Amino acid sequence: MKKVLVYVLNMRGQPLMPCSPRKAKMLLKQGKAKVARRSPFTIQLLIATGENKQFITLGIDPGYSSIGLSMVTNKRELFSAEITLRKGLMKLNSDRKMYRRNKRNRLWYRSCRFLNRVKSKKEGWLAPSILHKLESHIRIVNFVKSLLPISRIIIEANNFDIQRIKNPNIEGENYQEGD
Repeated sequence: MKKVLVYVLNMRGQPLMPCSPRKAKMLLKQGKAKVARRSPFTIQLLIATGENKQFITLGIDPGYSSIGLSMVTNKRELFSAEITLRKGLMKLNSDRKMYRRNKRNRLWYRSCRFLNRVKSKKEGWLAPSILHKLESHIRIVNFVKSLLPISRIIIEANNFDIQRIKNPNIEGENYQEGD
């Protein structure tokens, strides 16, 4: 059974090690803390305390449609989650393009605009779906860092060749004919 934790911020709003709900309730009743966030439940201390922190590792497993994360100390797991990423960004962008084009076609008084496109993509350009995944990872890491004092981040990065796993002897044109 997982133990419920209450996340704690110091007076300056920086994360400290979490505490038990009983300890948080006592601090709130004594006026030594206030509620900073309801979900996940987080309190902020109103008194100065020692800032002893343990070594916390954040592990991230990025996937195609979801992100798995877990924060552990040497003794136990503090937080774990699986976040599902938004799907269908390509269809949303093509719908947006269609509506924008239809709106422009109704503007009969406007002169033609066909030489206003840049021929090449800018340096560092990413497709919208990949950009969404990148920004989601950054947003999640920043949120987790606001809850707990992270010491180290480990990101699992794997490339799998599914056809090579199924058939180790595959080569040449067989790749094009496979799954």
